[in-house]
Amino acid sequence: MGKKSITKRWLINNLGIVFLIMLVIETIFIYVIHNYFYSSARQYLTSKLNSVTSVLSLYAEDTTINFSSELCDMLENFSDKDKMELMAVDSKGRISHTSSGFTPESSVYIPDYEEAMKSDSNFGYYTGKQENGEKIMAVSFSIESFNTDYDAIRAAISLEEVDDAILGYITILTLICLAILGLLAFTGFYFIGQIVQPVQQISKTAGKFAKGDFSVRIKNSSDDEIGELCTAINHMADELSNADAMKNEFISSVSHELRTPLTAIRGWAETISLETDATIIRKGIRVISNETERLSQMVEELLDFSRMQSGHFSLQLDTMDILAELGEAVLIYAERARIEDVTMTYEEPEMLPFVYGDRNRLRQVFINIIDNAIKYSNKGGNVHIVAGETPSGDIMVTVEDSGCGISKFDMPRIKTKFYKANHTKKGSGIGLAVADEIIAQHGGTLTLESEEGKGTKVIITIPQQREDK
Repeated sequence: MGKKSITKRWLINNLGIVFLIMLVIETIFIYVIHNYFYSSARQYLTSKLNSVTSVLSLYAEDTTINFSSELCDMLENFSDKDKMELMAVDSKGRISHTSSGFTPESSVYIPDYEEAMKSDSNFGYYTGKQENGEKIMAVSFSIESFNTDYDAIRAAISLEEVDDAILGYITILTLICLAILGLLAFTGFYFIGQIVQPVQQISKTAGKFAKGDFSVRIKNSSDDEIGELCTAINHMADELSNADAMKNEFISSVSHELRTPLTAIRGWAETISLETDATIIRKGIRVISNETERLSQMVEELLDFSRMQSGHFSLQLDTMDILAELGEAVLIYAERARIEDVTMTYEEPEMLPFVYGDRNRLRQVFINIIDNAIKYSNKGGNVHIVAGETPSGDIMVTVEDSGCGISKFDMPRIKTKFYKANHTKKGSGIGLAVADEIIAQHGGTLTLESEEGKGTKVIITIPQQREDK
């Protein structure tokens, strides 16, 4: 099937309908104006004949007057002879006298006369063309009862001026309709151009987006819905460009993060294979174990992120003690904090309400948050961890560090996938996004409060277990 453009559809659906409506209106107008003028002409002829026959009836009643002589005199002195022709039809059905003085040499077909002679109203009407091609309207009135020599009085008028007047009105209406159609076409094409051009530009730009070119932008010069669409697409391009840049940076960062432990594992594996010193061998095995754990954690983050993207990220929910999982995470990083020369303190109540959650996933969140707190703290810094209960009864865990903090520019996107505010620190940039998703699936919130150069505070809230669980 051929492509239907917006312009073509508008021409068919809108301008075509308007054209049909105007065509119907003009047809009705032609019918009305034609009937009006012809009816007026007929009424005019009829009224003149009525006046004439009224006088003739008086002549017929007066026996002292010669009817034929008076009829001829009336025709000769007819006052409206410049507008119409008045004729007398004799008893043989022939026109014997006319107001113009010209009498047809032969018999003429007079259908209005024949109708008048048969009609009870004594009137007969005819509209048509004569033998010379002239279009006329004629009205006959039977005067057979007035005089035996004459059957009817006939009045005829040329319709040339009437038809010219009708044609003039039709021409004016046609020009008005054409002007309206022209105006509609002009404004329509202009309006459609205002839509089609941006749509074509959007289509071309979208094609470039599909090929991975996010540098182009749509020129926007309107503040209507089309302008809003252009703005939205430009904003989408900005986001796609940022996402693409973060993705590339993520790939580069992950490649680097994977290369570092792999290099360490490979180097120490080669060293151990040639080394006989037990101390060095133990040190090498410890390094290999730590780097393997680091690789495992990174791979797990990538798998979790993949599950999130595909919608297969699920939780194994059960009643659990959140303090046990938080305490284990703190214990895991106690030695790491000591090695990094970071003071880590932990405050916990004796008891907190149980939560309905996935213990492994929540422990993963705590590990990620504590790991970031230590990672972004300088030597001699502090990491303070507090567990408690909010006034509304939710479980709240806060992890606060005295590290480098997060800038106001980075704060809105800090939980975005692939985004890394600090490129000097190790990490894939998806750990916080995964943690935020885990907490959200538990019905809780993960928020950050930070000031650049003064540290960061992460606040985790999780609803306690309801009685119906």
